[in-house]
Amino acid sequence: MVKSTPKKWGLIAAPGYPFIAAGLVLILLGVLMGRAGLAVLGVAAAGFFAYFFRDPERDIPPDPQAIVAPADGKVILLDEVEEPQFLQAPARRLAIFMNVLDVHVNRAPVAGTVKALHHREGKFKAAFRQDAGALNEQQALVLEAGGRRVLVVQIAGLLARRIVPFVKEGQRLVRGERLGMICFGSRVDLYLPREWQVTVKPGDRVKAGASVVGRWP
Repeated sequence: MVKSTPKKWGLIAAPGYPFIAAGLVLILLGVLMGRAGLAVLGVAAAGFFAYFFRDPERDIPPDPQAIVAPADGKVILLDEVEEPQFLQAPARRLAIFMNVLDVHVNRAPVAGTVKALHHREGKFKAAFRQDAGALNEQQALVLEAGGRRVLVVQIAGLLARRIVPFVKEGQRLVRGERLGMICFGSRVDLYLPREWQVTVKPGDRVKAGASVVGRWP
């Protein structure tokens, strides 16, 4: 197995530090004020945020034609659509729903160059709804790989209020490299060229960077 790219922030993704710090402040205030309940709340908050923002290493499958999952979670949708904005072509769409307990750091499904990043404001409907992809706040990332383009769309959910990109346009990503995260429950849609093979189905659980979801010719 091939190890994923070097970690940038240690065991916790960088966006989690302010949340964990807030929990530590509550602990300190509880101790200084002699309020055990406040301290317990701080411990619970710091522990939850440390767990939520965890960023584990992943073993990336060595097969260069493998397409890996861009997110941890459950496959909730697999269909064929027209993607007129970024791919301007028919595409296979694979949607992965991340609940609040899943790792929320997202990864590149294939090696390629970031050709476009586009943020769109929107609503915060439950991410497992089929119309969430059309209505919710989202961040689109276009990767060019092997002369073809792949689209990764990070979609905010009911609780999510922040999508954090880790990359910029023109950057070259290796397969399984971290590309960003969504804070709290959310969804990631992967659009592939229609002739590329998909090897998962709705109901399957996958892990970002480690689970093979398809193959490209």
